[in-house]
Amino acid sequence: MRISTKGRYSLEALLYMALLPEGTYTSTRAIAENTGISDGYLEQLFIPLRKAGIVQGIRGPQGGYLPGRAVENITVGDVLRAVEGPLEPVACATEDTCPMKGTCISTHTWSDLYHEITDCVDNVSISDLAAAYYAMDKQEYAI
Repeated sequence: MRISTKGRYSLEALLYMALLPEGTYTSTRAIAENTGISDGYLEQLFIPLRKAGIVQGIRGPQGGYLPGRAVENITVGDVLRAVEGPLEPVACATEDTCPMKGTCISTHTWSDLYHEITDCVDNVSISDLAAAYYAMDKQEYAI
């Protein structure tokens, strides 16, 4: 399974927003200038993110975007599902969707993989990514 640029760039944009002071609106232009992601592409990414309540926008000269809820309550899984769709590695990864339920030899493998993926992405919040970013900045390297 590959996460596309939609997923990676959406996470990067959310991380950028999480690093701003709480309640600060930012424009897609500012995000683009600071991340290198195209402004037009960000606008397209923010459509499903807005629909999912992950970001909220305000129009006007003082407008922009900010996280739709506390970044502690937005998971990597929330963001990926909003822009990528379901995270199932195969269409029949859950027993509900398997047309060969009970006779498929590999269903347990797909189900286990699906649960590992969702456990991972649903247990990392945007605030966790921000904390990791700040920790990265404090590391000192010596050779």
